[in-house]
Amino acid sequence: MEGVVRFGRKGKLSPWFIGSYQILKRVGPVAYQLELLLELDHIHDVFHVSMLRRYRSNPTHIMLVDKIKVRPDLTIEELVQILDRDVKVLRRKSISLVKVLWQNHSIEDATWELKDSMRQQYPHLFRSGGPKFKP
Repeated sequence: MEGVVRFGRKGKLSPWFIGSYQILKRVGPVAYQLELLLELDHIHDVFHVSMLRRYRSNPTHIMLVDKIKVRPDLTIEELVQILDRDVKVLRRKSISLVKVLWQNHSIEDATWELKDSMRQQYPHLFRSGGPKFKP
């Protein structure tokens, strides 16, 4: 297995299992055909049961339909608040980042995003009179 590239990563860090996929049909007594993503079209879609793992339900994976608001660009995440700002200094340039809180997520799930891309998508949060970040 040394040096084998599985799903974009090499060596110890390559994942053993990827995603959760719908079972289309049972092919034999111990094989199942799965509905794979288009990115995985180069992989045969029939797997032996020893290669599959049962999906364990997780309540955090369930999103209520009435809370979902699809925007015209077909995204569902909505930026709620800017929590923090930072500048990462590299050798030849600096990158401005903002820590953002997303709708229907806790503060622990806040992510660092590029300030310029967030300013383009959510200009109302970057105006001088708009909401700032919490200290």
